[in-house]
Amino acid sequence: MRLHEIKPAKGSVFNKVRLGRGPGSGKGGTSTRGHKGDKSRSGYKRKIGFEGGQMPLYRRIPKFGFKNINRIEYKPVNLDDIQALVEKTGVTTITPEFLYQHGMVAKKDLIKILSRGTLTSAVEISAHAFSASAIANIEKVGGKAIKI
Repeated sequence: MRLHEIKPAKGSVFNKVRLGRGPGSGKGGTSTRGHKGDKSRSGYKRKIGFEGGQMPLYRRIPKFGFKNINRIEYKPVNLDDIQALVEKTGVTTITPEFLYQHGMVAKKDLIKILSRGTLTSAVEISAHAFSASAIANIEKVGGKAIKI
């Protein structure tokens, strides 16, 4: 194969149809767009959800509920998860950074300690929120619940 012998793959190159170049071309006059109406105009773009004038689906379906913009979303961490972490690492202080390093929460998560399972080690836990029963369980075994 030589440089002068290279050519495109068969069927990959074809001439563009030239619209609106007179009646002899077969594509003149309305340029294959039909007569009048939005779709015959330049710059036409159908709106998202447009159904030809019929009431769009997103407007036919009833709306309900609301999104509370003041809601605070916490990442739950249970006492059994903390106990497993304490047994694995042997630490006595749990902080959000420590939980992040061990892959239990994301860096910017707000953490709430919940009371599933039991805690058997006296651990000092720092978190953004605690359930009442979690605080009771932590203090029962001699630990501390520190709210950040």
